[in-house]
Amino acid sequence: MAKRWISEWRPDDQGFWEAEGRKVARRNLIFSIFAEHLGFTLWTVWSIVTVQLGSYEFSTDQLFWMVALPNLIGSALRIPYTFAPARFGGRNFTVVSVLLLLVPAVLLAVAVGDPGTPYWVFLLIAATAGLGGGNFASSMANITYFYPQSKQGSALGLNAAGGNIGVSSVQLVMPLVIGAFGLAAAGLFWIPFILAAALGAYFFMDNLTSAKASPRDQLKIAGRAQTWIMAVLYIGTFGSFIGYSTALPLLIKSQFPEHASLVGLAFIGPLLGSLIRPVGGWLSDRLGGARVTLVNFAAMAGAAALVWQGVAQHGFALFFGAYMLLVATTGIGNGSTYRMIPAIFRAKAVAGIAPGTPAYDTALAVGKRDASAAIGIISAIGAFGGFFINRGFGSSIAATGGAGAALAAFAGFYAMCALLTWACYLRTAGPVRSLAAARV
Repeated sequence: MAKRWISEWRPDDQGFWEAEGRKVARRNLIFSIFAEHLGFTLWTVWSIVTVQLGSYEFSTDQLFWMVALPNLIGSALRIPYTFAPARFGGRNFTVVSVLLLLVPAVLLAVAVGDPGTPYWVFLLIAATAGLGGGNFASSMANITYFYPQSKQGSALGLNAAGGNIGVSSVQLVMPLVIGAFGLAAAGLFWIPFILAAALGAYFFMDNLTSAKASPRDQLKIAGRAQTWIMAVLYIGTFGSFIGYSTALPLLIKSQFPEHASLVGLAFIGPLLGSLIRPVGGWLSDRLGGARVTLVNFAAMAGAAALVWQGVAQHGFALFFGAYMLLVATTGIGNGSTYRMIPAIFRAKAVAGIAPGTPAYDTALAVGKRDASAAIGIISAIGAFGGFFINRGFGSSIAATGGAGAALAAFAGFYAMCALLTWACYLRTAGPVRSLAAARV
């Protein structure tokens, strides 16, 4: 049973961690994953709903707007969601954020229940799904406090992967649910799970007093250059993951209509990207986050170019295979960039302070708070990539009839991200470079 508020929490103390810290952290991680998973399912459910709206005669570009809007709203909500655990407590805010998912679940059923629902109402209701996108920021900011520095790559990777896999769950389960019970079930199906997750968080999660901080103090992190550099990199990794995952069903339907029956395979992409995310954190714990991120961005650029060729040649096998590779690399990049964030802000906080001194311990605590605040801002800015990718595809198809122009632009952006990673974290020596690039 949760203690509600824990006043003594020292995860970097090996004795404390082995005696009680590990067990408490694991319990909170499990229920955090459950809640975050549901957030992702509601956030991305419109990626499947849109391909089932044939009777409404919306254009492909209009449908891409419905998929893009939850990404836009969810990205914006991640900023206040980042600060909420420190203000109200991780357990407390998890309960509230999960219950808010009832809004998009119920309104989705309302929207599709009336054949006369106008387009603007669909847009408004789709936007409420963005509530699910905010959950990621609060969950990751909260879990950061529970784990020691040496285990944050794996812990944050697992937490994020458990949430990310919600995209795959939606794309695998919803076609079956909709086929059996109708389109309204795409929203109503999740209600019992939402209530179960809220109860689980209420009874089994904890708040940490060491995580308390005012939003004003946390917002100071927005003035750091490192926050914005990492935000750009995270647009390239997580923004790409959520964008490509939600765009795939509509891409198959619009670019390969003869293979529309294979839309049900879309779940494979986000499943790969989610399952491989902890590998990105694990590799970064051993090889260094910046090194893994650099190589991964180069791979992403190559994969995007292959997808472009698949569309240009109208070869579905090449398109789908390359697309799976592309989404998988976004997962690795998600893990590696997230591993870099706490290392960077720890390095900035303790630079020039002798280890083992009281001043060092104080600086280390400041670094953790900075990292937690930065994670939320970075995840918020990064998630906007999901909006840009869906709008990129929609605009490209509307203007040229194909997705090639968008894919070429995406490949160029990944090449720029690789250069940025090298220039900021691998080119010159220094405390930030050493912790971002080196093994823990």
